[in-house]
Amino acid sequence: MSFAFNIPLRGNEKLGHIIGEISRDVKLNELLKCSNIMAVDRMGYTDHGPTHVRIVANSALKLLRMLTAEGLVPSIVSDYGMEGKDAEVVVVLGAVFHDLGMIVAREAHERYSVQLAPEFIERYLQPIYTERERAIILSEVLHALVMHDSLKKPLTVEAGVLQIADALDMEQGRARIPFERGRIDIHSVSALSIENVDIMEGEAGGKPIVIRITMSNSAGIFQIDELLRPRIENSGLRQYIKVEAEITGESERRILGRFEI
Repeated sequence: MSFAFNIPLRGNEKLGHIIGEISRDVKLNELLKCSNIMAVDRMGYTDHGPTHVRIVANSALKLLRMLTAEGLVPSIVSDYGMEGKDAEVVVVLGAVFHDLGMIVAREAHERYSVQLAPEFIERYLQPIYTERERAIILSEVLHALVMHDSLKKPLTVEAGVLQIADALDMEQGRARIPFERGRIDIHSVSALSIENVDIMEGEAGGKPIVIRITMSNSAGIFQIDELLRPRIENSGLRQYIKVEAEITGESERRILGRFEI
């Protein structure tokens, strides 16, 4: 079965080529499923497979494009003289491979992702990039893979974008803080509280990006404060992003109506 990977290309032919390669890659498709079997079926954690990859890739691409529209220069452009379209390739490849190491183990899975990814990345890049360009893109993707964890400080714009995008996959129980299925605790309750996550343009005079989160009850703040906040603070992009969270549920005693970081 092919990997249905719906990404808005906006004329980026290089990205289009790579998405085509990803969609047709039987081995990668199977490994992504293996990642989910390990995470969900064997460890009882949340999704780390193809659906998570699609969500993170789209969020990362949207964030990157909004940031560059505000004048922020991607690191692959400022440091290597490549193009903004190449930065899009980096964040999408980072999204595709960041959790692949889960097929080995959850602990330090990003290190295993770094070992598994080059085989695929080199093959995807071969027809459309020079040897020098392939080396640069590979190095930037591998940095993003290692730095996607919330406790690390990315050194590139692209890695910072991926770190935040990974945390935004939290709607309807799709928490990035793993919790055991069927267990009632702050992890599971807070995850199930998140109803919607939107990446929006900010108002004139404010931060250019607003991440708007709606949740059914105040427990959802745990996901935002424990997961999203440290990633934004570590990403190097904090000055560009505002988070607005609103509690919409009427069934609980209202503790807090709105929360911002």
